[in-house]
Amino acid sequence: MDQGQPAKAAQVYRRIADEQSEFQDQLRLFTIESLIQSGDSDTAKHYADAINPDNLTLLQRNQLNLYYAQIDLSFGDAEQASARLNLVKPLQLPRSDQIKFHQSRAFAYSLTGELKKSAASRVELSHLLPPAQQPANHAAILETLSLLPVGTLEQTSPESTNVLSGWMALAQLLKTNQHNRALLDTALDQWRQNYPHHPADSAFLQGYLAQSAHAFKQPGKIAVFLPETGPIGRAGKAIREGIMAAYYQDRNETKPDLRFYDSDQSPLPVLYHQAIAEGAEMVIGPLSKPDIENLAASSDLSIPVLALNHVPEINKANLYQFGLSPIDDAEQIASLAWFDGRQNALLLIPDTEQGLRIGEYIRDFWNKADANLLEIQTYQANQTDFSEPIKKLLNLDESNQRYQKIRQFLPTAVFVPRIRRDADVIFLNAYETAARSINPQLRFFHAQHLPIYATPHIYSGLPNPQLDTDLNTITFCDIPWLFDNVYQGELSINALRSTWQQFPSVYLRLMAMGIDAYNLVPHLGKLSSVQYHGATGNLLLTRDGRIKRNLVCAKFNQGVPKVIGFVQSTSESYQSIAVPNDDSY
Repeated sequence: MDQGQPAKAAQVYRRIADEQSEFQDQLRLFTIESLIQSGDSDTAKHYADAINPDNLTLLQRNQLNLYYAQIDLSFGDAEQASARLNLVKPLQLPRSDQIKFHQSRAFAYSLTGELKKSAASRVELSHLLPPAQQPANHAAILETLSLLPVGTLEQTSPESTNVLSGWMALAQLLKTNQHNRALLDTALDQWRQNYPHHPADSAFLQGYLAQSAHAFKQPGKIAVFLPETGPIGRAGKAIREGIMAAYYQDRNETKPDLRFYDSDQSPLPVLYHQAIAEGAEMVIGPLSKPDIENLAASSDLSIPVLALNHVPEINKANLYQFGLSPIDDAEQIASLAWFDGRQNALLLIPDTEQGLRIGEYIRDFWNKADANLLEIQTYQANQTDFSEPIKKLLNLDESNQRYQKIRQFLPTAVFVPRIRRDADVIFLNAYETAARSINPQLRFFHAQHLPIYATPHIYSGLPNPQLDTDLNTITFCDIPWLFDNVYQGELSINALRSTWQQFPSVYLRLMAMGIDAYNLVPHLGKLSSVQYHGATGNLLLTRDGRIKRNLVCAKFNQGVPKVIGFVQSTSESYQSIAVPNDDSY
């Protein structure tokens, strides 16, 4: 098979597989494999469904189940993929398919939050890979295990010398000694004695640690600028709770001292210089956009600032901008729809400043993907009857107008509403209360064939099956922290329940941002090339100093969001796209 051109290979195999022959099932398997590699999972499933498993050999049946699992994973159905993989006997597959089996199993376990099993699958994979590919797989094992809480990693028995135990022990010591090289070297020496023949040999560790090293100076004292009173005082308190939760969980012996400053009490330039005079080596905050603008315009920043919002037109040395930007929300949902094969979109947004701005973001990203935005309709968010904008969105108003003209000539004509057939997706920006009315009304007007992709406003942040059944089938992207099977450990949403319960659910995402604001600090120097897996997303620093969030996506099923997985951008240019100001405090 032509591995370099899977799409062309798939075309060749499709022509042959469509012809009747005694080798038709084998040719269909070749076709399925090529289609999967070319990214055409829908057609691959069509060919897989055409095969009768009873007519296959044992090897072919194993391959069919493996390919079905890969198709399921491309659709985000990790549970179904796992069920398929359980039917596969990998030792009866050729080496190339064994590699695909363990890769698929590792990915499926990762999507369902079973990180230890995902790492174990990668350990099995290492034995099958050529030497040149093993370092990347070894790094993936460590990255996967690093997402586990330290307490889980510490449960590894010192007497256990198997390979996975060695990886867990290595991940634990790297995680707890990452800021102290002397302690790290001592711990590594002891680890080498405990695991003398482990695959993580000196050459791999030297390269891995070199990649992880960065020039960013770990601060000894951090000043935190947050509002304590006023209209966003409660938002500041939620972020502070997240910062302190991460601080108390930090077991590093050299963790920084924190000092909080009320950003409403003094002009930001004055506060900044006061913090420096009092020994601060870094600032987290401020939160409001005007404060960020005032600080950036005042003078050069002699110590780094991790601002907790985003002002697109500002790009300044030593200024990092980290916020819950709706730019990310728009990009992620547009990217997911594009990767799912959608091309022709309708957009339904509230007639508010925020809604119109988010609509602009979605339109810009959708146009960047060379897709079509057919129509935009706005609605009044304070109403419950959305029938008029929905009818306009679906062209039902035009259908009624045509009927009225026909009725002038045929008074007995019966009106049968016909919705537009040129669209294949609806983008929706709505809070959960409005969305619970909009979704049923879309079904009432016979638009159930159009998948709905929504911004994270649609989810309150807490499961509510009784009310959210009206959101069934809607797909959205949000921060990992809201899904306990995605973001686990001592700082998960379940672990911090007693902390966040003192706030309305609207502040949940801000608490997660506080967790990341503290934990991001030692990673800032390498964040432009190495993602940080945070509570608010997989985080990466863009060229303009903004920390961009890659979100996790989910789909409502029986009133509960079911995780699909993370989605990547359709274009690297999204990182620097010029857009208007996003929402601010």
